[in-house]
Amino acid sequence: MTFFLATPRGSWEELRSEQQCQDAASVNAGVQLPSWVPSHPSCSIIGCSAWKPLSSLWKAAPGVASWSCGWRRKRQPLLRLSVASLCPEEGETLHAPCRLEAMEGQVIGGMLRLFHSRLPRLRAGSLQDNPRDPVKEPERPQEHCLPAFAGGQHFFEYLLVVSLKKKSSGPDYEPTITYQFPKRENLLRGQQEEEERLLGAIPLFCFPDGNEWASLTEYPRETFSFVLTNVDGSRKIGYCRRLLPTGRGPRLPKVYCIISCIGCFGLFSKILDEVEKRDQISMAVIYPFMQGLREAAFPAPGKTVTLKSFIPDSGTEFISLTRPLDSHLEHVDFRSLLTCLSVEQILQIFASAVLERRIIFLAEGLSTLSQCIHAAAALLYPFSWAHTYIPVVPERLLDTVCCPTPFMVGVQMRFQQQVMESPMEEVLLVNLCEGTFLMSVGDEKEILPPKLQDDILDSLGQTTHEPWTSEQLNEHVSGPFVQFFVKTVGHYASYIKREANGQGHFQERAFYKALNSKTIRRFVKKFVKTQLFSLFIQEAEKSQTPSAGYFQRKILEYEEQKKHKKSREKTVK
Repeated sequence: MTFFLATPRGSWEELRSEQQCQDAASVNAGVQLPSWVPSHPSCSIIGCSAWKPLSSLWKAAPGVASWSCGWRRKRQPLLRLSVASLCPEEGETLHAPCRLEAMEGQVIGGMLRLFHSRLPRLRAGSLQDNPRDPVKEPERPQEHCLPAFAGGQHFFEYLLVVSLKKKSSGPDYEPTITYQFPKRENLLRGQQEEEERLLGAIPLFCFPDGNEWASLTEYPRETFSFVLTNVDGSRKIGYCRRLLPTGRGPRLPKVYCIISCIGCFGLFSKILDEVEKRDQISMAVIYPFMQGLREAAFPAPGKTVTLKSFIPDSGTEFISLTRPLDSHLEHVDFRSLLTCLSVEQILQIFASAVLERRIIFLAEGLSTLSQCIHAAAALLYPFSWAHTYIPVVPERLLDTVCCPTPFMVGVQMRFQQQVMESPMEEVLLVNLCEGTFLMSVGDEKEILPPKLQDDILDSLGQTTHEPWTSEQLNEHVSGPFVQFFVKTVGHYASYIKREANGQGHFQERAFYKALNSKTIRRFVKKFVKTQLFSLFIQEAEKSQTPSAGYFQRKILEYEEQKKHKKSREKTVK
């Protein structure tokens, strides 16, 4: 079941205050569907498919939802909600009206209060124990809203083992949590319901391939990740390692899944290596290692945490986990993206993402899908993709590709035909296996200013014969895209006028008129209307001093270069 709900009118500040969220978010977790959704007099459904009958819709149903807020003319907000059920009943449809009636601001507020009370709150541990407390960030989150951490937080919330269990009827299997650490007791009723919804959604993302499985004697291990996002903007990442259990004869794969609110894929991949090594000995050996990890504080950038762990027959081991000094790219690796696509194609994907279009990646392996989609979203730094974002879409949620709002999703190649037959508009469909675009809008090469496109291509074309570390490669790929934003919008701080109380107001017209190049100005006039820019500038309006993050450093470096260039030109004259 999939439906899309939109609110065409209302105060943007009201939306923010009612929902207590960053201006857009997606929820990938168990959802209690509000019984009033199809019949509320202030709502109408603008898209649906594979609905359950009305009689069963009133009941609570687990699902996956995504919020998406966009801008209309005169900066009026448009909030859309799409909910995809995890257990739709096939063959049953419901036809609903496709026009949306106007709503007054107070009706929107009432709707949001109802959603706020019904949707699960997946609190991000110590990051935000109270969803009504604002999160203080030194800079907008990097990549697709994965938060930047200074250090000191816990490494993870859960370690789970998800296995395939045969259904009572039929030949299919169902993913089920068979091990959980830690087990939480003495939870309040609301906390217990919250945990149940979270844990109920995770198995689907550990086995997004569907329920048709057969026992295997060989299976290449796969490392991938998924993202669960709450309506308040907080995100949890699931780091997964799928492999065959130790033993002889045919057997079914299982998944080790670490749930954390920290975006650091390299570090957690190393942790999964340690878990897998201990799994080959005994599950009992995993517990003391994870307990030690849970008690350790997440290191600050450039720092190392060392864990002491005992392994039978091997003795005591010391495991060092180090974060890079510059941590804004520690959550991504560009190797897979560069292997699958040409630089020109990556540039077109970037252009589509900048204008917040719909992007679908197709690949065979879960690892390739999740790595490439994380890399594509990371190119938007310092801006954050705040729309629907699912690195690997489970089979039951393939209707997501019909969503009328922006999305960036990954789909396994086995579902290509189903995706191609879905009703979609203005989609960039990327085949990572063949390195081709199966569908496109057609103007991707004309979106970015030509001179800046050439600058990116020239920078990415510069290679060395020396092998690069992962950090060096990430910097080499990300750098030109950061420079693109420095040259186009790096002057934003000069056009935020502040009142006596420190509140800032962005001068949009003066901002883009300050650009001398007509092609850059034409691009920026479109970009300032996107949610990417709106979220970024809202944070800048609130902050009385520019952040001291990586992007700000690059802006200062660029301004210094321009000053030196002017000085040299004067000297020559």
